[in-house]
Amino acid sequence: MEKKEVDSSEIHDQLLQTLDQHTNWNGRPLVKYNGFWLPVLYFRPILSTQKYFRAKDDDIILATVPKSGTTWLKALSFSIVNRDVYTIDQSPLLTCNPHMLVPLLELDLYFHQENPDLQHISSTPRIFSTHIPFKILPDSIRDNSNCRIIYICRNPLDQFISFHHFSLENKFQKDAVPLELDEAFDMFCQGIHSMGPFWDHMLGFWNAHLKNPEKVLFLKYEDLKEDITFYVKKIAEFLGCAFSVGEEKQGLIEQIAKLCSFESLKNLEVNKTGHVHGAVKNSSFLEKEKLEVGPIIRLGYG
Repeated sequence: MEKKEVDSSEIHDQLLQTLDQHTNWNGRPLVKYNGFWLPVLYFRPILSTQKYFRAKDDDIILATVPKSGTTWLKALSFSIVNRDVYTIDQSPLLTCNPHMLVPLLELDLYFHQENPDLQHISSTPRIFSTHIPFKILPDSIRDNSNCRIIYICRNPLDQFISFHHFSLENKFQKDAVPLELDEAFDMFCQGIHSMGPFWDHMLGFWNAHLKNPEKVLFLKYEDLKEDITFYVKKIAEFLGCAFSVGEEKQGLIEQIAKLCSFESLKNLEVNKTGHVHGAVKNSSFLEKEKLEVGPIIRLGYG
């Protein structure tokens, strides 16, 4: 008797029914998988990424939780790696949002197709981003390749405020009534939020960095703000493309830092209009928000 092949969507639906589910503060449904709360909308793409993505030895993976410096890290990494291809005044960042230049594995690549053909990504090295926790990453990223991972974390209060504002700005669930800020923060502290718990997500990459610092670079958003020149050099060295003495004398490090700065990117026309992923405003990745958690002002750069 011929064995009937089980449809992958059916397997996904069956698995989904066995897992704990909850609703985030913005009305977005979450599912708990391997200890982490993942958006139900991205659950199938995350499983597909986990199953099918095959990292190459020279791939670069930028890992973050949402709104912890993703946009900045994409702009910096792209500029550092491609500085021999594009001069500063010809950088694609001048006409493209950083999220268009560095695709998100689980949203840009595996969202519409279970096993997409990635042959069209011919750049060397390939640069991808992801919000997937370390323990759920594909084996080819974690263990079976020499690809390099850069993780950036951010003060959790700042990250929460920025993501809460970002969620309200883009109305992820149009019919949902979002929770008030204090209720949302209580949920955040319980770990019930996108890619949470926050500390478990961070510690997964921190421990991987301690185990193999040549494979995983662990950065802090606040450190980059304090001394961006130092960290542009550090990222380049980690990726095996350190700046030459001549490049340093020409001021290329400072030029890249300036191009990728919050002020520079937010003033570009491409980042004032248009959308990423069909619905997310380009402007919402690069804006200042004022939310009342005491007298604080946070930068929404992530």
